[in-house]
Order: sequence, then C-alpha cells, then structure tokens
Amino acid sequence: MTNSHSNVLMAKHARLDAQIQNEQHRAAPDTILVAMLKKQKLKIKETLARLG
Repeated sequence: MTNSHSNVLMAKHARLDAQIQNEQHRAAPDTILVAMLKKQKLKIKETLARLG
C-alpha cells in the first residue's frame, strides 16, 4: 500500500488510542466500548505491521 494509506491508518490508530484513554478516565467507563475500540486498534496495528 502507499505511504499515504499508512499515514491514514496511523492517524486512525492514534484517534482510537485517544478515545480509549478518554473512556477509561471517565467515572464509569463503558467497558464494552473500550473493548471494541481496542479490537479496532489491534486490527489497524496488524495491518500496519503487514505493510512493513
């Protein structure tokens, strides 16, 4: 894939990380939402690893 695709994935990964951090610091975090966000983040990380 192209470098711009990698950049888009890295930006999305960073956005997901920020969402996870925000949710975890709430008084009553939504653990299901956090789990879903972490799965999405992992998929992106795996895709980036395959891209090299």
